[in-house]
Amino acid sequence: MPDESSAPQASRWVFVYGTLRKGGSNDITRLQPAPQFVGRGRIAGTLYHLGAYPGVTLGGPQWVQGEVYAIEAALEAVLDEIESLGENPTDEYIKRELDVDVEGTVLPCLVYEINPRYVLDAPRVPEGDWVKFL
Repeated sequence: MPDESSAPQASRWVFVYGTLRKGGSNDITRLQPAPQFVGRGRIAGTLYHLGAYPGVTLGGPQWVQGEVYAIEAALEAVLDEIESLGENPTDEYIKRELDVDVEGTVLPCLVYEINPRYVLDAPRVPEGDWVKFL
């Protein structure tokens, strides 16, 4: 179980809940500079199925499952590109910082939240776990 004193030091931590999870189509562990796995995490929100990827709105009625990684600023820039927040940004995702429960320890993590207008008619992912859903 991580605690802030033993969690890997980095520019910041990121919570990933969909295609960026290990084994996903955008598996964060295949990106550079390499992230360091910190632990499994969860946030309060609602997870939606958007076809090839999910989106989360924060503060919903369920727990959304994911993974937390320590990342450097250069990897954050890569993630911004994946989430369409880089050089030619869209309004699909909003980058937030949120306290995330990581195996009983709270860490301030970067979270990419879907713009609510993109999930108006999207089905919810039961149990809030994209990997389990697939």
